Amino acid sequence: MSHLNIALVGRGTRTALSLLLTALPCTAAEFFLKDHDKIVMMGDSITEQHMYSSYVEAWALTRFPGWDLKFINVGIGGDGAPGGNNRFKRDVIAFSPTAMTVNFGMNDCGGPGSNFNEGQYKNFTDSMQKIAGQAKQANIRVAWCTTTPAEVMDEGPSVLPYIQNLEKFAAAVKEIAANHGNALFIDQFHPFAAAIDQARAANPKNRIGGGDPVHPGPPGQTLMASEILKGMGFPTLVAAVEIDAASRKVVGKQNCTIDGLKVNPDGKIEFSQKDNALPFFPAEANSILQWVPILETMNNYRLKVTGLKDGRYEIHLGEIKVAEHSAAELAAGVNLAAAALTAGPVAEQVKAVWNAIDAKNKYFHDRIFAGVIRAGGVPDFLEITPEMLEAKRAAAIAKRMEKMPELFEAIRKTLVLQPHLVTIVPAGKPL
Repeated sequence: MSHLNIALVGRGTRTALSLLLTALPCTAAEFFLKDHDKIVMMGDSITEQHMYSSYVEAWALTRFPGWDLKFINVGIGGDGAPGGNNRFKRDVIAFSPTAMTVNFGMNDCGGPGSNFNEGQYKNFTDSMQKIAGQAKQANIRVAWCTTTPAEVMDEGPSVLPYIQNLEKFAAAVKEIAANHGNALFIDQFHPFAAAIDQARAANPKNRIGGGDPVHPGPPGQTLMASEILKGMGFPTLVAAVEIDAASRKVVGKQNCTIDGLKVNPDGKIEFSQKDNALPFFPAEANSILQWVPILETMNNYRLKVTGLKDGRYEIHLGEIKVAEHSAAELAAGVNLAAAALTAGPVAEQVKAVWNAIDAKNKYFHDRIFAGVIRAGGVPDFLEITPEMLEAKRAAAIAKRMEKMPELFEAIRKTLVLQPHLVTIVPAGKPL
């Protein structure tokens, strides 16, 4: 029985800009994920935390809010490639995905303190090959992700001798992806290690992941999500606008519509902006930004205003001040992603999207995947046969999956984009 089919009901010109305003178009052309995809994310305990997977989901949905994307996380703590292969039918095929991510290696190699073991390596590669075979047979597009390096407490470089074992398993993932068509290789290991090294070069005691040595917290898992999305060809453009205050014209716009432009003699500018996408960044991951500028590199939310008199200007979204810049800075173009995610209508909508995603993922993990699918046996004294147990399990899964369309619909409703007022006013002057 297909678990996902029970729940996942389907939903229903660029103007010339200056080089400083140029951004990657928000297009699906080269992005790994496609409209109407059902995506299963498989892995070990790092995946089961539904942290990086939720960040990938939130970024994809906010960048393409009109798409019908449905994500399911089937990570299991302590698991490895052999377990993923053995449970492929139950945890992947049953949800009828069109795409999936595979993220194993940490447990397969024995953990960060283990030396290289040829038997473990062969078991890993053989199992990954079998996963690839099952995915190919089911016509599932696969993004093969390396594991992250363990961020051990030892002082020194990130790739200490025994972590090189993890690096060998990461290299094997690249080879497996290369040997299978319709597959994508994503290297999380080396970008994560580079960030660790950068932080340790500043201070040997610095740790960037925010979790324990094996399980990154929000900062590390945001880095994971960004590398996964970069590997998928994620478009960075949210929206871009250029205003010429002197001519009182919209010079250019990308991925948004601009209406009602007014430029007053006192320097006040206002217009209505409706974006086709939203920026995203988890606030709990802010500490990673001193090492990797993920917020801005993943969210190009551009505003350029030329023809302003010298001075400083406040930028208000929905009548809430979110930023202040000089006329020179605005003439060069500024990225409003961080400011827009701090307060105002964009921040409020992104918060609603995140809350809806989080609610769906917690329900699926707690009530369905961990709560029923992975639930163990029953005491002998209850005299329930394996057949009876599986029948009850199937019935419970079907019943609890009935709520999933409601949770996916709740996400969809938060993604309906609305115009918001943008006001640019000389600093200190009232709106």
